[in-house]
Amino acid sequence: MSNAALRTQNRTARWLTEVFQPPVVVTLVLLISPVIEPGFPGTIGYGALAALFVCVLPLILLLALVRLGKVTDHHVSNRRQRAPVMLMALGSVVAGLVVLAATHAPRSVVVTVLAIVAGIIVLAAVSPFWKISGHAAAISSSAVISVLMLGPAWLPLVLLIPAVGWSRVVLRAHTLAQVVAGSLFGAVVMAGLWWLLRGWLL
Repeated sequence: MSNAALRTQNRTARWLTEVFQPPVVVTLVLLISPVIEPGFPGTIGYGALAALFVCVLPLILLLALVRLGKVTDHHVSNRRQRAPVMLMALGSVVAGLVVLAATHAPRSVVVTVLAIVAGIIVLAAVSPFWKISGHAAAISSSAVISVLMLGPAWLPLVLLIPAVGWSRVVLRAHTLAQVVAGSLFGAVVMAGLWWLLRGWLL
């Protein structure tokens, strides 16, 4: 591969990694999570409230830790730093669940947050031993949940899963096995849990 082609490949991979990083895609799926509830789009505020606790506040804290030199970068490339960061995020998410319950948020929003909680717990448990891809888990769970919520017309979103996975491998942030594991975990376990909880609670 020529130097120009290599630069283009790396630039594309970096673009995909940044645009579809977990806080972004999870925020989007939380914003649309009330779509299946009566009163949408009036209920979108609950999705925004969930995104505040699940994505925005943890990201602000993470960026502060990066600035202080406590964490290497906002993708938490150092495997040993991932579990503490995820536990910090989990604390924010649990606080968000309490607020959502107190404000009588739509059940679809709560179900989406619960699926994310399960994902954070598993990723935090695995990370000290193996660097499973959080990017892959986030994009696969978000894409599949979006299709389950909005219907088969949104199936093209699934194409983002291999695209984001490719970017992580190209940037040498993860091995192919770590990306595949993250993708399967997000698409099967997290999205599957969302589906089961939705059927149980709705």
